[in-house]
Amino acid sequence: MSDNKTAGKAQEFKALSSKDKMRKVSDLLLNNAMYIIIVLAVIYISIEEPAFRKLPSIINVISLTAAKLPIALGIAGCIVLTGTDISAGRVVGLTACISASLLTTVFKVFPEMTSAPPILVVFLMVLAVGAVVGFVNGFSVAKFKLHPFIVTLSTQLIVYGLILIYLKNGTNNGQTLSGLSDGYRALVTGTLFTIQGVAVPRYVLYAVILTVIMWIIWNKTTFGKNMFAVGSNEEAANVSGVNVSRTIIMVFMLAGVMYAITGFLDGARIASANANTGLNYECDAIAACVIGGVSFVGGIGRISGIVVGVLLLQIIFAGLNFLSVDANMLYVIKGLIILIACAIDMRKYLVRK
Repeated sequence: MSDNKTAGKAQEFKALSSKDKMRKVSDLLLNNAMYIIIVLAVIYISIEEPAFRKLPSIINVISLTAAKLPIALGIAGCIVLTGTDISAGRVVGLTACISASLLTTVFKVFPEMTSAPPILVVFLMVLAVGAVVGFVNGFSVAKFKLHPFIVTLSTQLIVYGLILIYLKNGTNNGQTLSGLSDGYRALVTGTLFTIQGVAVPRYVLYAVILTVIMWIIWNKTTFGKNMFAVGSNEEAANVSGVNVSRTIIMVFMLAGVMYAITGFLDGARIASANANTGLNYECDAIAACVIGGVSFVGGIGRISGIVVGVLLLQIIFAGLNFLSVDANMLYVIKGLIILIACAIDMRKYLVRK
């Protein structure tokens, strides 16, 4: 069947005039320009730095992808609704600080504590924190009809302030939280399995599980269908019987939960947490989503595309580190990636329209 489709498309292409063929080819190149640029960059880096192709580097890229995937899976839903969430990184930071302050051997934030609570209790606690922030975002967007950018800019500042206040509590005095419990670190960064002596951390498995769960939510549930319907045309979805406000609130709450999971994992992965934990994480997540085909025009996106987007982004950043590119220059490159990816996305939309 697929061979027949391919043959049919080939026949259609042959029937086009030379001018139309050139336009088709140019459209194809422009629409996939970001992928082409990244592939060329990876090829260049692999030639310049052979170590980039070796197993430790590959495992490192996979691990980084797993670490950044949950936040991208969360923020993607907000983008599907034609919005965004720039509070994501700060929610990651807050939940990482809460996790690190409770699952530690030295209780500086809560000096009266003598032992760490169960890990599951802390995990559920940070999920609740993420869900509450998501609820505030979603409720403000759905009920007050405020733009998601303005709402999440406000909550970004609020959450950052809460982080600073939290870290000042007890005897911590705003310092970095460290000395995490062995059980917490082992749960997240313990070895899942080894490949030729190179360890793959457990959080890679957690990222895979989260990806499967989000795929089911997006593709197999009524909530997922409603999300895409609202993102495509809010008025039409409302007329069709979709509870638009509830859908928007649930999308932002789900996003908040995913940020919280990212923060919980990041605390143990980095082995510390401070006021800068999670800083600009939302930039990487948004870039990955747009590269992966999640459109800001709404109603368009796939979980597989998000995974590919996060993977490609981590490959290019890891490669730039191999080339010893200035860390400050990475911000310029991230900004350019987001700008180019959004421009390509808008072009696709205008062509379809």
